[in-house]
Amino acid sequence: MSAQDSIPSYKKRVLETTEIDFLASYYAQDGDNAAVTGGRGTEELTDAVGGFIVSIPLNDDDVLAIDASVSAYTSASSSNVDAFDGDFADPFVASSGASGSDLWANGTFSYAHSSDDRNSIWGTKVSVSSEYDYFSFGFGGNYTRLFNEKNTEVSINANVYLDKWKRIYPEELRFDIENVTEFEDLDPLLTDKRNSYSLGLGFSQILSKNAQASLSLDLVQQDGLLSTPFQRIYFADRPDIFAENFQLADDIERLPDSRFKIAVGGRLNYFINEIFVLRSYYRYYTDDWGVDSHTASLEIPIKIASKFTVYPSYRFYNQTASDYFYEYNTALSTDEFYTSDYDLSKYIAHQYGVGVTYTDIFTKLHIAKFGLKSIDLKFNQYQRDSGLHYFMVASGFKFVMD
Repeated sequence: MSAQDSIPSYKKRVLETTEIDFLASYYAQDGDNAAVTGGRGTEELTDAVGGFIVSIPLNDDDVLAIDASVSAYTSASSSNVDAFDGDFADPFVASSGASGSDLWANGTFSYAHSSDDRNSIWGTKVSVSSEYDYFSFGFGGNYTRLFNEKNTEVSINANVYLDKWKRIYPEELRFDIENVTEFEDLDPLLTDKRNSYSLGLGFSQILSKNAQASLSLDLVQQDGLLSTPFQRIYFADRPDIFAENFQLADDIERLPDSRFKIAVGGRLNYFINEIFVLRSYYRYYTDDWGVDSHTASLEIPIKIASKFTVYPSYRFYNQTASDYFYEYNTALSTDEFYTSDYDLSKYIAHQYGVGVTYTDIFTKLHIAKFGLKSIDLKFNQYQRDSGLHYFMVASGFKFVMD
């Protein structure tokens, strides 16, 4: 053995030290097409989310990440699952029922291993999430390979989610569906499970010292209960029956028990100069429910100081309506499938955003043994031509251990 062979080679750690991200957001929306009340009614909803991500280097090559978050929401729309709990039933007024608010909790554990030459990375993850009427267990894996002196990257990822619903029906149909007594066509949903299987392929290429492009292909297969049990349907060929100011449902939303989705996307990032960067994205989506959509977005980070970057953004989205979508009170009782969920309608949407990032590579500000590495704040405003609109404020704080 030569003297040169006996000298250990230096290998840079994948992650130098433990990092912690604290994340928070506030979301508020409103509109007049609530699916809970058959496509007509308040869509008012607020949601506050808090969470953290801890990334821990186990050694030079392996990283363990723990991602946990809790979401607390109030929804005037979902409160009308039990529309008659309040003083006066009205689709545009929130009921005081317990279904008007809830907590959602999620935990994800992931592990990543990098090869000695850092040209191969593989990882696994397990996730669990729960709320009052829904439970999800997921697992998956990914692999990334870098070529051409790390200028070319190919990746593949696969995930499985096994979900279970608590089947909660609209208040006025609950007895008839669960006991199948009054109407023969008010059948209970046959399953409470939803399984999702996804496969993603990615390709990224550095085109020049200023440009990088990437392509992605995502395939998703879903099976099981794909409708929402408490969303109402009103038939055009049935008489309208009201209690107070609330129309009683003719049936619940019913959708096929399988759905196949395909999405193809592309990104192009271009470094203009030390102040401006251009980030563009396009995605085409289609599925076997008749929904086709186009997404295009543009973000321009602007470095206004050594530590501060502002990034305005714009996102355009449009989609066709699902084959099973019907506006309020237009479905027929002879149809096999029907929904009045405007997420499956034809619409065009615009989203405008602005964010600011503070970065301190020297982490001068400390809390205990952690130094503040970056702060990220962002505001988004969204508007659909159907009337739904929302705003969201999000923040992130990254700390690194000394």
